[in-house]
Amino acid sequence: MHATEKLAAALAQYDGVVAKVVDFDAVADKLYSLDLTAANTELDPDMVADTAAFSQYIDRKLAENNCRYAIGGYMEHRTIYARSAHFDTEDEPRRLHLGIDIWGDAGTAIYAPLDGTVHSFQDNDNFGDYGPTIILEHNVAGLKLYSLYGHLSRTSLSGLAEGQTISVGQQVATLGDADENGHWPPHLHFQLMLNIGDAKGDYPGVGKYSEKGKLLANIPNPGLLLQMGDIIKA
Repeated sequence: MHATEKLAAALAQYDGVVAKVVDFDAVADKLYSLDLTAANTELDPDMVADTAAFSQYIDRKLAENNCRYAIGGYMEHRTIYARSAHFDTEDEPRRLHLGIDIWGDAGTAIYAPLDGTVHSFQDNDNFGDYGPTIILEHNVAGLKLYSLYGHLSRTSLSGLAEGQTISVGQQVATLGDADENGHWPPHLHFQLMLNIGDAKGDYPGVGKYSEKGKLLANIPNPGLLLQMGDIIKA
């Protein structure tokens, strides 16, 4: 059974509340589906390598389509990771995106979708990396679940402690800008995991395409928790 199926089954038995991750009005807010695969010929390597130009491209798409957020990415095979050596390995470069990205303004509030505790946090300060990152731990009808929030502001890490109780709907972070979020256009990388081993404050958000089957067994589709319409429920 894939991780998405396990989480869906647990949520069907869950008697708690699932809250929004970002402010979103299903009636008033539109979502732009952002394709970051090779099929998007508007994006060339030079633009993606230039954080300012990449940010301008996303801002333009949001404005042209009258959208508050751009979204997408779960199990998307992305060529854009060639912009950073962080994703290169000797045998096979990592290009398979494991979470869902929500692209919006720096400073956008991020909320906990479930009751939980702070598992870990750290600033992954490398070009192309997560920047400030928070991992929460949850219990969904007996299923242990971890949620990861990457590309945050540095102030999001202030005052946190491992084991700290987090309530559903509580604001846990804000989006960082390119100077602090790993040098990306402002966005949230939201990812779920069933098992993270001994990882602390970091967990791969991009994997090898050849290992997709193994990754699907551990990493559920975050669209199950994001209350943002069918566009992200793969």
